[in-house]
Amino acid sequence: MATGTEKVSAAGSARAQRREPEAHDLSTAHLKLIPPAKELRLKIRLEAVRVAANLDRSRPLTKEVLRGRAEQLMQTVGLPPGYLGFTMVAISNEFWREQFMAVDFKRRLLLLPHCLKHTETCPADYDAAGLNCTGCGGCVIADFKLTADELGYKVLVAEGTPAMLKVLTSGEVDAVLGIACLNALERAFDKVLKVGVPSLAVPLLSNDCAATTVDVDWVSEAVKLRAIATPKRTRTYLPLLRAANDMFAESQLHALAPRSRVTPPGDADPIGATESLGYEWLASGGKRFRPFITLAAYDAMNGGKNVRPADMSVPVELPAAVRRVAMAMEVFHKASLLHDDIEDDDTYRYGRETLHRRHGVPTAINIGDYLIGLGYRLVSREAKTLGAEAVNDILERLSQAHEKLAEGQGAELFWRNGGNMEIKPLDALKIYALKTAPAFEAALYAGMRLAGPLDAREPLVAEFSRNLGVAYQIINDLEDWDGDDNNKLVRGQDVLSARPTLLLALAMEKATAAQKHEMREILGDAEKCECAIHRVRQIYAAHHVFEQAETMVRKYRERCEAVAESATPDALRELLSFFVNTLLERDLPPLPPGQ
Repeated sequence: MATGTEKVSAAGSARAQRREPEAHDLSTAHLKLIPPAKELRLKIRLEAVRVAANLDRSRPLTKEVLRGRAEQLMQTVGLPPGYLGFTMVAISNEFWREQFMAVDFKRRLLLLPHCLKHTETCPADYDAAGLNCTGCGGCVIADFKLTADELGYKVLVAEGTPAMLKVLTSGEVDAVLGIACLNALERAFDKVLKVGVPSLAVPLLSNDCAATTVDVDWVSEAVKLRAIATPKRTRTYLPLLRAANDMFAESQLHALAPRSRVTPPGDADPIGATESLGYEWLASGGKRFRPFITLAAYDAMNGGKNVRPADMSVPVELPAAVRRVAMAMEVFHKASLLHDDIEDDDTYRYGRETLHRRHGVPTAINIGDYLIGLGYRLVSREAKTLGAEAVNDILERLSQAHEKLAEGQGAELFWRNGGNMEIKPLDALKIYALKTAPAFEAALYAGMRLAGPLDAREPLVAEFSRNLGVAYQIINDLEDWDGDDNNKLVRGQDVLSARPTLLLALAMEKATAAQKHEMREILGDAEKCECAIHRVRQIYAAHHVFEQAETMVRKYRERCEAVAESATPDALRELLSFFVNTLLERDLPPLPPGQ
């Protein structure tokens, strides 16, 4: 079933950027200070050149290594702890600088924040891509955009991971230059860098979300960087991410999953209507991460030859049968989203009205059922190509995943309709294991099974997926309160929707009778005001719910890391580590001594 990370309001990022920070957002704020003197900022950047000189550039730089090198630099120079975030950005820039410079201007993205605009006088409006800058010259956005446009950059005035990933996975660009506050850089750039995309970042001079400033000469220098030699390149999963995305472009979609009926545009054929709406929904937005898992797992079991520096002139080599099975993972996911939106009565998905709002609940249910059938057919038709035994094993794992997903969603629905609103932490974790882990497990298992029998690796897949799924869902719960722009734009949406989260369970376990009564009055009431959500946050904070949840994320992440470390071959171990670092990344404060 769907998680909150994919439910996006049509109102877009403009509202998201006006969020006021709250206590839970500030757990690492003390590490994200900007050196006030330009001379000191330059000194740190120059020291970063020295530190980065000996880094291994064959693989993306991990956050642990980056933080360790930054702390060493700060100790050498005598910097206070608050400059850690800025120092990490400086070292990361030097790690990627030569590879960024080697990318043609026309294959680069310049990502600008709209908080650099002059809010009172800016005539620009927002469109689907972000701020549609008119080039009026009233702020530095226009200056930067003009220079970048002349060089051939693609320019976006937007913030957040989705804007970058959409452009990167589409194959339009191969490198990113981003300007943002340290908070936004942490949220957005971490994931892009882990994928292995050459990226440079210039931090804003404050973390305020309005009328901030930036080192103009630093940005101007970075925009104009060009290669003087061929650098050593970092291996990246970007080609496989793009391959997963490209499958849903019209040409590949219809080649891999040909339509049974051809309905001419404008033809009101009732027989072909379901297929048309199903394909339209399948080709709509999304991260395509599930098909990527299958493609990457298959590739890993065959030596990981497609994990290489991004070069779209070299096609990803994957059999059509493998692509169809990977496509089925997205088809099942899209079907679950339709049903999930109905059950939660969600209004928007991918920035548009949900399908059941546009076409009615019966039609949406039927299209979801149609997609389930299409997904199973995409796998079963490959019996001659892949072998009946492999296809049977994959279909068996998919059917198990469907059962578990339905059980997890059913448990949530029964709880929501029961009226009691009591839930134990163990019960919440069981729901997470059913709702989130099976889809990941099915996609990972399918990719590995396509390369041959799993044999002794079967328990590894199940254990890794279970721990990853639970940790991922806990992070999703925490981000609901962060108000992350990659997640829900309104804090506490899980409370308003009466979802049985681990946070709620932890709070109910320790809350007083009066506090429980307060929370029951608020749960599921979408009309409650912001002060009611704030009251729930206060109760959570009083009982250290956020800290407990973050500790559990650490525990499940450590379990995932242990399983990944035991995996063979090397390409699979690296892939599982990539999933951990990408899906479970959360900048948690250090553990207190002795814990």
